[in-house]
Amino acid sequence: MRTKISILTLFICFAFFSCKETKKETINSTNATTEKVDKGQSAVVDEDSEPNALQVAASLEDFKTLVVAVKAADLENTLVNAGPLTVFAPVNAAFDKLPEGTVATLLKPENKSKLSFILKNHVAPANYTVATLEKNVRKNRKLYMASGKYLEVTKKEDGLFVGGTKILKSVKVSNGWIHVIGDVLVPNDK
Repeated sequence: MRTKISILTLFICFAFFSCKETKKETINSTNATTEKVDKGQSAVVDEDSEPNALQVAASLEDFKTLVVAVKAADLENTLVNAGPLTVFAPVNAAFDKLPEGTVATLLKPENKSKLSFILKNHVAPANYTVATLEKNVRKNRKLYMASGKYLEVTKKEDGLFVGGTKILKSVKVSNGWIHVIGDVLVPNDK
């Protein structure tokens, strides 16, 4: 009788541990399928078309910080959409002008919405060529930005300014324009 109980106990233990292993495999396979897969427009590879705003920025070392920030804020798909859009793109040195630690703090996941708001203040959902910007200056019109805020455009002896910072260079991209600027356009409030 003891032999039957020992065999039965051994069988139950074997069945118990076998089930436990199966459950573990199921959990592991479930976790493997929950990984984030980017299926937005920014994941599309197109080597035949003219580059869009994000592709141009990503291809130039001067915009490395901007591209990192755009990715941290999950705004890649915004900068590759068909547009038209105008991006006032701060160079790396513009981010360096911010108080020490500001960029690192904004790149943290818990500050994603704040970073997104700041970056959207650099994008206008319109096609603003240099001529159009100059027309806005003459008519005293402000630019509506994707952040919901407005930026003033002015013209001085040494060039065009948006939000108080000088436009250093302008580049036509497939979905609009990039105007290179030397400062980050931080909105006054959220």
